[in-house]
Parts: sequence; structure tokens; C-alpha cells
Amino acid sequence: MADFTSQTDEQVFVAFRDGDAGAYRELIERYHDNLLRFLTRLVGDRAAAEDLFQETFLQVHLSASTFDATRRFRPWLFTIGANKGRDLLRKKKRQRTVELSRPLKMSEGGTAFIDLLEVDVPSPDAAMDLAERDDLVQQALDRLGEPLREVLLLAYFQRLSYAHIAEDLGIPLGTVKSRMHSAVAAFARSWQAVTKESTSRGG
Repeated sequence: MADFTSQTDEQVFVAFRDGDAGAYRELIERYHDNLLRFLTRLVGDRAAAEDLFQETFLQVHLSASTFDATRRFRPWLFTIGANKGRDLLRKKKRQRTVELSRPLKMSEGGTAFIDLLEVDVPSPDAAMDLAERDDLVQQALDRLGEPLREVLLLAYFQRLSYAHIAEDLGIPLGTVKSRMHSAVAAFARSWQAVTKESTSRGG
């Protein structure tokens, strides 16, 4: 079995496209945690995110011949995942009214988005446990419109420049900057709202 440890994602992808099944498994393992967390945050449902993860890598398999291996694999992968998530959210909207208080799933390892995203929001109460904070973060994200939530999550997980995000999503650079500015402000407002509501319920 080939050792892919020292190879880039793009090199591993080329090996997969050339028929190395182990390379495909390597890509899945490399992106399992990050992509699954991204999808969970995007759609607000861990079980649905796991299905989307499988669909994303199935699409990678089906579209392998269309990928330009001189470009970066990660943005392409996350864009496919975002498209799958967007399709699911549209389907949900057609099926039912969006519920802001639907059951939430905690991300793997209990990682709180608020800890990792550098936005100017009030610090969580020290007494708030990690699971509760993670749920509130998901509620705050759920209140953002789909375009804002998508750009915010893509920017965090991919850590791309605005120019790269614009290219990957096929939108103007100015639109990315505008959405990011709006998304950060909206997330801060949502976070304040959900923490206030939580405090009111608790008190």
C-alpha cells in the first residue's frame, strides 16, 4: 500500500484518479473531521451532515475527471459539500417552516465555533458548560441567512482569502467582502440574542 503521508492532497487525488483505491480512502480520512463539522454547522443536524459527507465524496468520485489537479483540492471539496448542504436546506424549506428551536447536535469533540472564529462577540459565561455553549452557537448560526452562514463557515474552515472564496463560489469579490462583514455582525447579534434568551430561561 502506498504511503501518502508526505504527499499533498492534489498528489493523492491524482493517485486516486489513476486507480489507487487507497488514495480515495486517504482523502476521506484527511477530511472526515473538518468536512463533517462544516456540514453539521451548515445544516444544523449531525445525522444529515453524515449523509451529506457521503454524498460529497460520491460526487468527488463521479466528478474526478473534471477536477483540474493544478488547483487546490480543499476548496473544490468544500464547495461541493456546500452545494450539497444548500440543496438540502432548500428541500427542508419546501417541506416545512424553518424551526429556530429544533433539536441541535453537538460537534465531534464538543468543539465550540465561538472559540475558534475570531469575531468580536461577548465572552460566554464561565459557568456555561461546553455542550450548552455549542448548542447556542448552532442556534446563532441557524439564525443567519443561508448565504451569510455559508460564507462565514467556508471562510473559517478553509481559511481562504476573499479572492479565493469569490472564485470558488463564483461571486464577485465585493459580494464576498460584503457578506463576510454582514455575517460577522449578524453572528455577533445572534450570539447575544441566544445567550440572553438562554439566561432568561435559566433564570
